[in-house]
Amino acid sequence: MAEKARVACLLSGNGTTMSALLFQSRLPDCPYEIVLVASNNPDAGGLKIAAAEGIATFSHSHRGMDRVEHEAIIDAALQRAGAEYVALCGYMRILTEGFVESWAGRMVNTHPSLLPKYKGLDTHQRAIDAGDAFGGCSVHVVTPELDGGPLLGQMPVAILPSDTADSLAARVILAEYQLYPRTFAAYVSRQYRADWLLERVRELALAQPEAEERESHGSPAWRTAGKSGKFFAHFSDTHHGSDHIGVLVKTGGVDEVEGLVETAPQTYFKPAYYGASGWVGIILNKAGVDWDHVSEWLDRSWQSVAPKRLTKLRDAAAEF
Repeated sequence: MAEKARVACLLSGNGTTMSALLFQSRLPDCPYEIVLVASNNPDAGGLKIAAAEGIATFSHSHRGMDRVEHEAIIDAALQRAGAEYVALCGYMRILTEGFVESWAGRMVNTHPSLLPKYKGLDTHQRAIDAGDAFGGCSVHVVTPELDGGPLLGQMPVAILPSDTADSLAARVILAEYQLYPRTFAAYVSRQYRADWLLERVRELALAQPEAEERESHGSPAWRTAGKSGKFFAHFSDTHHGSDHIGVLVKTGGVDEVEGLVETAPQTYFKPAYYGASGWVGIILNKAGVDWDHVSEWLDRSWQSVAPKRLTKLRDAAAEF
């Protein structure tokens, strides 16, 4: 079973959004656990909820403090808790670019509009004033651009003729409580999903000169282009009874395969059939995959089958 992602929640208020994430984490097969609830407001109601549920809490008021100094204190608490992801749950502080970049790709937020519409405040009134048929909420990765990170999911909420900003907000928050936990769960578990892993491998493999994708034995694979093209990588999704999702690459031979698997069994596996031909599998469905390492192997494997005209061109380009 995949390890649960360790998540810290940042909040400033009553903790209802945090509670939605927390109770989702208690359901069977949820891929994350909340290890800390932290706040800039020591009186935040969300801290009391978390403590009652047995979740570690931390608070430190921002009053009278430099923003960077306060963020350093919060970040230190996140690090001590071993947090791998941060979920913003009504954290009413604008975060500095440095803090956001230190959690790049690992911080998620929810926003009460159908982004990119109505970034910032007063989203419900702005949607009503514009005559929109729907308001809604969005979940996105946090970037330095306010409410501008990559979208992970959205849920529209119909605007009634009698709606005020408050009445619309009351329904949008219900949609948010459904959308945020499920979207967040999908995001933190993506590293174990074959579709996401395949896209990462595909991007790296097709970055090789004149590489093309072809199906091989019912699975995606990559080869050098042309009639005489040769395969340099195969995607393996738990094939032949294996527990591993991986990418198969060429080595120097069976002895190297055996050595890699023996010395680093958490990184490599011997694939059925291919292993006897000098191919090794790199395990992808695990935490902390070193994608630079995967890229280096794909490059080495490509070089072992690429025609000399391609390798010479690249060697010449590397000299400049």
